[in-house]
Amino acid sequence: MAEPKYQDLLIVNNDIALDSLGVPMGISDRASVAQDIKHMIRESGLLVELVGERQSDKWALNLSRLENLVESDSRIEPGTARLSRDVGEVLVTATTVDFKDIEFTL
Repeated sequence: MAEPKYQDLLIVNNDIALDSLGVPMGISDRASVAQDIKHMIRESGLLVELVGERQSDKWALNLSRLENLVESDSRIEPGTARLSRDVGEVLVTATTVDFKDIEFTL
């Protein structure tokens, strides 16, 4: 098996995930990229601006800003990031340079 290109600790509910023995669980490559992007979006503060926002033009502007943020990561293929709004969540999709598509919700 090839050595992973990217490695990270798995974060679940804002905490390091532990296995049954209490050892931190790791993730690699595609999952690591997706987790990094998710945290980058959360740390940007742009989602906080949308809480309670009803104006569709402000939603569209911030979703566009978030797409640009996702595409600023060198591991993402330019032009492939998409964010769409659904009831109570935002769906993020993008294509990575090395690991095909990623998809997650915020």
